[in-house]
Amino acid sequence: MKYVRDTSGRLSMRPHFEPIELDRECEHIVSDFLRSKYGELKFPIPTDALEILIEQDAQDLDMYADLSNLGSDIEGVTEFIPGRKPRVKISKHLSEDRRMENRLRTTMTHEYGHVKFHAPLWLADVATGDLFGKQPERMSILCKRENIMGAVEYDWMEWQAGYVCGAILMPRSRVLAIAKAHLSRIGRPLDQSSPHGAILIQQVIEEFRVSADAARVRLLKLKVLAQDERALPLTT
Repeated sequence: MKYVRDTSGRLSMRPHFEPIELDRECEHIVSDFLRSKYGELKFPIPTDALEILIEQDAQDLDMYADLSNLGSDIEGVTEFIPGRKPRVKISKHLSEDRRMENRLRTTMTHEYGHVKFHAPLWLADVATGDLFGKQPERMSILCKRENIMGAVEYDWMEWQAGYVCGAILMPRSRVLAIAKAHLSRIGRPLDQSSPHGAILIQQVIEEFRVSADAARVRLLKLKVLAQDERALPLTT
């Protein structure tokens, strides 16, 4: 990780993570958490365990928040408060509808990405400001459904939180293990629109209890699938 200039204007500087750095850190977090709680790696991660994961680093977690006044597409909010742990709110329409569990899980882990990787910027000593001479102000990140997994990279906070979402629910090493077993039978990388690509997406859905979109985006980001026939080979 390194710090680069923040062109969004939120901060003077911002953290920049390479994808592999986020993957490794998230896998470490998940492994330690699951072994501590269950004595083993347990996938899919139980939804109630995701609540505990967030609560370890948040001041407050509201799983039944009324976010309707913020817009129909807002499904999660993380509020950063200088010198304090963040507050997290999850839209009640996700928590109250069992059919929405996959969306609930991705929203929770997206907000966890903000809590774990961005809250430290606001936890700095408020008496002296941040490392770059600009004291962060209180701020709420409103997370739209369309950005939970697939935010554009220039929106760095949402992109990083979206990547963490996938890396927590679908750890890199386990996804690649599934993909390599599948690809060894096929003999080549996969186009996401191919029949075998669809089979692999379904395997990830069942293994990690995620939506088809979440599985597809994760496989694309790990370069297991490609958007056309120019699929890239798996890397270790």
